[in-house]
Amino acid sequence: MNPQAFSGYVCLLCFSFLSTAKGDLQLLSFQPGTLYRYRYSLDVQLDHTSTPSPPGTWLRAEALVKLHRLWRDQGGEELLQVQIHDLKAQQESEEERSQDGTGSPPAEIALSQEAQAELQQPVFISWSSGKVKAFYGDEGESILISNLKRGVVSLLQLQPHAGTAVEIFGVEWQPTSKSQYTVKDNLLHSVLAEESHMVSPALRSSIGIKISSRQQLQLLSPPMPGPAEVAGRSLEDALAGTEGRHQPLGMASLPFRRVCTRCPSLRAYLKAFDSQRLKTDTSKAATTWQFQRFIQMLRSAKKRDVLQLLRRTPEEMLPFVVEAAVAAQSVASLAALSDFLDFGKEPKSLLEKFLYAAAFSPRPSGDLLRLVLDKLDGKQLAPEVWETGIVAVGSLVGKLCQQKLCELQVKRAMRRIFHEKRKSYEKTCRLAAAEILLDNEPSPMDVINILLAANEMETETATFLLLKVRDSLRADHHHPARKIMRDIMKDPRINNYNFFSKAGISSSFSGPLTVTQDLLSTFGLDLLFLEGGFLRKSVSDFSLLSHGRRLHAAQVTIEAQGMESMLGENVLEGEEEPELVAGMSAIFFDVQLRPIVFFQGYTDLMAKVLLSSGEPTSVVKGNLLLMDHHQVIPLQSGLQVAIKLQGGLGLDISADMDVSIWEQELKTSINARGSLAIDFQAELDAPFLQATLRSQTEVETSIHFDTTLRFSSSPVLMCLQLREEQVPYREIFTVSKSAGNQSSTARKGRKGTVPGREFALHRANSKVCNLLMTAEE
Repeated sequence: MNPQAFSGYVCLLCFSFLSTAKGDLQLLSFQPGTLYRYRYSLDVQLDHTSTPSPPGTWLRAEALVKLHRLWRDQGGEELLQVQIHDLKAQQESEEERSQDGTGSPPAEIALSQEAQAELQQPVFISWSSGKVKAFYGDEGESILISNLKRGVVSLLQLQPHAGTAVEIFGVEWQPTSKSQYTVKDNLLHSVLAEESHMVSPALRSSIGIKISSRQQLQLLSPPMPGPAEVAGRSLEDALAGTEGRHQPLGMASLPFRRVCTRCPSLRAYLKAFDSQRLKTDTSKAATTWQFQRFIQMLRSAKKRDVLQLLRRTPEEMLPFVVEAAVAAQSVASLAALSDFLDFGKEPKSLLEKFLYAAAFSPRPSGDLLRLVLDKLDGKQLAPEVWETGIVAVGSLVGKLCQQKLCELQVKRAMRRIFHEKRKSYEKTCRLAAAEILLDNEPSPMDVINILLAANEMETETATFLLLKVRDSLRADHHHPARKIMRDIMKDPRINNYNFFSKAGISSSFSGPLTVTQDLLSTFGLDLLFLEGGFLRKSVSDFSLLSHGRRLHAAQVTIEAQGMESMLGENVLEGEEEPELVAGMSAIFFDVQLRPIVFFQGYTDLMAKVLLSSGEPTSVVKGNLLLMDHHQVIPLQSGLQVAIKLQGGLGLDISADMDVSIWEQELKTSINARGSLAIDFQAELDAPFLQATLRSQTEVETSIHFDTTLRFSSSPVLMCLQLREEQVPYREIFTVSKSAGNQSSTARKGRKGTVPGREFALHRANSKVCNLLMTAEE
């Protein structure tokens, strides 16, 4: 996700998400020549929601707010002067307070003379019976102090309307707020505004952060005699009669970016470059953390420094640096890649690494797509690079089609393919088009047309398609087509024996694999057989469902054709003898990888059986940025909390195949080793305090997925085995605070190991596996 994507402030002009006012709103007014004094208090608290974790941070501020009316027109619009006096700030951690409040006293925060002087500078508001119409101040003063004044003024904005909670994919955000106003004799006596925000990674809510904020304004009685009103025909004339220059300012909090003094610098790294060498084992968490640090360095670096890094990097480290530069997606890093990468000279492996890094980008920019297209345009490239380039462009275009802008065109294309409106398609293509339609909120006519077409298909194809429909109806998770299919199945003209009595051996199955509070992991298996009983295609799908979103974590497809002729079976009448071929294609995190051909033709098969080295084929190996989220939450108090989430993944996936002609058996093995590192933090910035709450999670895992096919039986026997080795994990929770010349850091953490396990996929698979293993013994 682009770091700027959620740092907009315009959409947060309303200071509360849910506001309530007691009683009917009265016409409010302040009297001329009267000074109103209010006691202002502010409490802000940040805490980790997980345990064990160090105590969070707590901030309190108190001040005297003086308010008087400078001018009023006949329509009731008033010009008010608001001034903060004697602001005192305190901080303490939760462990320093006992439940009955008898703990050690909070520590005072010393404010600089410059901050005190800026705080006491008045601001002016155009106010009409509880509505702030305009805000005037000095645009040259500190952003944090200006925002704090906005927070005080916001309490004079009565808000009798309701708002809604907001959910963002990547980060789950649950804001709530309420405000209570006490009005007596047309005078605002008190305001109490409370808000809370629960923010957590969508895939792991247990490491969330809770933000609480409370503001109070209480009238000190009795009002005192104050300055007289100023003369003026208009508000602008009255404002011109005050001291200083006061520009109109927006009510929304101004963006503030904290200066990071300890962040890694690419220029500093380059100075010590010759003495530094990275160990890039992508399946280790240490490499994934290093990958994220490189992204941070590259995002703040200049083009010449990034280009220097690319040119000085040793060949074995270059893929790692290219992946980080693509993930950074800064203008400088993309410009440096454009100058550095020469698609006419660079080795194929590095070009494929660049293209796959672009394809896996979670929130690609238009600049990244243009860079990929520019590098592919008019080049004489190896077939492998071209195929990977097509994969990358398809992935980038798909991710750039936001808000379902491309969905209609895709569905139209899938309908044309399935119903063969323009030309004939192979049965696997038609079935793939039907699956896309069924999995993406199909219309009732889409489902009806698919069912009607299935009645005219070959037995195995129809069986497979009808089982897909039935399985979606029985799925434990909510399938996009479930409601529509249930409505259609109420029609006896469709839901009858004639439609669902196909007696083929093809099958389709899906069910839950693991379930957590935030995540449902599902496994699906599709087997499509030919009419003669030979396996044509198998699809093993592993999907993640979280908060209404679905992600293809992995999908492995194995296709084979021509096996029947090799084993002496006759080809069906009217069909051409297919070429002997077997291959595999894979999808990881919704990105289709370039297919792998195991063998093509009988001669190629024999050569690989006799001359095979036994070494597995690398499917994908590298680092990618899975999560990249930056969001600023402006509190009603004027303070801001910046939420940052970054999740890196290191993958090393290989595949191996073993063909035994004598045993008439095909075995495939997919080994996936990986590491996941999640860095989640919240930063609170005030004129007198900076605090950071951070949680870091790392996991290393190794998963093996084995497939055995026995061709000597009819139908073909297929056994799937999925096992996971033990999973070590570690979590670290940090709270850092800085106020004046004092700073502190507290850490707590935990680590452990989840035992290895073998997954039971479904009963039919278990029976076949037991049968094949017994035969081997």
